[in-house]
Amino acid sequence: MSTIAETTTVRSLPALTRPVAVLGGVVAAVVLNLIVWGIGAAAGGSFTVVDGETVTDVAPGGVIILSAVPLLIGLTVAVLIAYRWSGVLRVAEVVGSVLSIATIGLTLTAGFDAATTVALSVMHVVLVPVIVVALEGVRRSITTQ
Repeated sequence: MSTIAETTTVRSLPALTRPVAVLGGVVAAVVLNLIVWGIGAAAGGSFTVVDGETVTDVAPGGVIILSAVPLLIGLTVAVLIAYRWSGVLRVAEVVGSVLSIATIGLTLTAGFDAATTVALSVMHVVLVPVIVVALEGVRRSITTQ
C-alpha cells in the first residue's frame, strides 16, 4: 500500500521595500483607474459635472491626480511612521480603505451621469486592495529583517 502525501502551497504577499510599495502602489492605482476610466468612457460616461455655470471635467487628468496624490501622501506617511512604529501599517490599511470607500459619497452627490458615477465609485474601490497589498508588503519586509 502506498501513501500519497499532500502538499499545500501557501501563497503570501512578497516583502516590499518602502519605495517600491509607495511608488508601485501609486503606479498600480493610476493604471487600474485609467482602465476603469476607459471602460466608463466607453459606456458613455462624460466625466463632467455642471455646477451652475461651471463645467468641471475630471478625466483623464483628474483621474490621474486624484488617484496618485492622496495615495502617495497616505502611503508615504504610513511607511515613514513605520520606521518608529510598525503597527501603523495595519492602522493605515484600515483608515486608508475606509476613507477610500467613504469618499464614494462625494461622487454620489456630485451630479455626474450614471456611467461616470459608477466608474468613479469603482475607482475608489480599486484603491482598497492597492493600499492593503502595498502596506502588507512593507510589513512583511519589516518582519523578515
